[in-house]
Amino acid sequence: MQEKGNISIHTENIFPIIKKFLYSDHEIFLRELVSNAVDATQKIKKLSSIGEYSGELGDLKVTVSFDKEAKTITISDYGLGMSADDIKKYINQIAFSGATEFIEKYKDKGDEKQIIGHFGLGFYSAFMVAKEVEIITKSYTDAPAARWICDGSTEFEITAADKTSRGSDIILHVAEDSEEFLDKFRLEGILKKYCKFLPVDIYFEEELINNKTPLWTKNPSELKDEDYISFYKELYPFSEDPLFWIHLNVDYPFTLTGILYFPKLKKEMEFQRNKIQLYSRQVFITDETKDVVPDFLMLLHGVIDSPDIPLNVSRSFLQADGNVKKINSHITKKVADKLNEIFKNDRAGFEQKWDDISVFVKYGMLSDEKFYDKAKDFALVQNTEKKYFTLEEYKTKAAVLQTDKNGNVVWLYTNDENKQHGYIDAVQKRGYDVIKLDSVIDAHFIGNLESKLEKVNLKRVDADTVDNLIEKDENIQSVLSEDDQKTVKELFEKTINDTHKTVVVKALSTDDLPVTVTLPEFFRRMQDMNKLGGNGGMMMGNLPDMLNIVVNSNHQLIKRITESGTEEQKLDLAKQAYDLALLSQNLLTGKDLTAFINRSVGFISAN
Repeated sequence: MQEKGNISIHTENIFPIIKKFLYSDHEIFLRELVSNAVDATQKIKKLSSIGEYSGELGDLKVTVSFDKEAKTITISDYGLGMSADDIKKYINQIAFSGATEFIEKYKDKGDEKQIIGHFGLGFYSAFMVAKEVEIITKSYTDAPAARWICDGSTEFEITAADKTSRGSDIILHVAEDSEEFLDKFRLEGILKKYCKFLPVDIYFEEELINNKTPLWTKNPSELKDEDYISFYKELYPFSEDPLFWIHLNVDYPFTLTGILYFPKLKKEMEFQRNKIQLYSRQVFITDETKDVVPDFLMLLHGVIDSPDIPLNVSRSFLQADGNVKKINSHITKKVADKLNEIFKNDRAGFEQKWDDISVFVKYGMLSDEKFYDKAKDFALVQNTEKKYFTLEEYKTKAAVLQTDKNGNVVWLYTNDENKQHGYIDAVQKRGYDVIKLDSVIDAHFIGNLESKLEKVNLKRVDADTVDNLIEKDENIQSVLSEDDQKTVKELFEKTINDTHKTVVVKALSTDDLPVTVTLPEFFRRMQDMNKLGGNGGMMMGNLPDMLNIVVNSNHQLIKRITESGTEEQKLDLAKQAYDLALLSQNLLTGKDLTAFINRSVGFISAN
């Protein structure tokens, strides 16, 4: 048995879905109805420009008003208008888009991307908040005015109307459960959120609420710095001035306009996402742009407008496709090119901005291989002398100063210049250099550098003693005998009394500290990753600090310990030297710190 036929879709079944579930937020009804009114206005302008309408255009604006007592909201335009036949065609046929038909009819006349609507469903969003909807309209043709009314069921009524002016009035009789929208501030807020930059004047309560020629629609060559800063303040009224910006203006292979601003972030990496606003033909769509904008640039602020970004039928969400990926890649390239341009044209100015933009750049280098390839030429590191170097420049510098016996270039770094000052001072006395990697993202960036830069090792300046940080074929002789070194080791192990702390007696320079507390580089990095909640933290678990206690057998204080009279005196001096090392690392707290202070007072008083 074989049978063919057509699938039947019953309006009475699909209509409730459109009314209640098509849109994620009921407030969108106002965006949709105002957008329709804008489309009607743009259409009459188009027909006038090509000679198909010869009448007076008049005051082409859209007006939104409400009557709290009558419980109505009205959207009025002076656009194309409709005849009774037009109503039957465009309103009674669900998902028949007048915008799409208009674009198809006049596609050879250009400017088709000025028309907003495409799906033919926006009008029905009115029933999310209205128990009854009226349309009173008069076409730009000679057709008589018409009135359409529907209570949200599949039944409607069309009658004659006495409207004499061209255009349409959409009157919503607000339902009891949606009376929140009968409020001036609520309506004004919705209009300013979704319609702030629509290309036709929008009036509410006799106030113009939109800027129909926002900055991104203008030619960059016509704009000054003050224009960009002023627009930034319009978007983000209480923000500091941006560092700089990128004006996007693409015609092919997709249409994309917009302005992306680099805000001041500093090192705390303020992840204030949802700061980039996405528009389609100047209609606000969403501030969730994670697919359009690369993840590392979600920290930027600004606007993006593209009619080529695919949206779902409610124009509320993005739909991933090839254009989205192309736009994403283009934005990455434009940002990299802009940064490179600033670096080459004004390196001093770029260095001044580096603390603010380093988070963007490093995050991008970590997450995007193509961005890394471009950014490696302008990414900077700063040393403790406050001098900046590109990665290649610093590799050359470090190769002269600090290469180990295996030919690897060692980059010494600090993530807390004040806390690690003693260690920095010690390596600088050896003629070595230290860079600052102290932002929250640097724990990840360090590993990235080692994987990308050939024969470069990074070591935190307090991760070991100087001679172990940069291993060389040096052999410093100890002034203590082997027996004395063994005695010193036993004294420190006894006074520390912790199996997780390893005591090593080494012959170091007399300029080095008597006792140095270090944590192997691996554990250092795991700790830093743990602070970020990364995998490193999972690997560390609840393991105690595996500290190395390095005793400098050539220091005068250590020699004095061996020469002290009683066992108790030797232990007190060893404890004092060890506590000094802990204090330098901010590891001495509580009762141990109190005991150290009291012991120090005793030593001073005894002398």
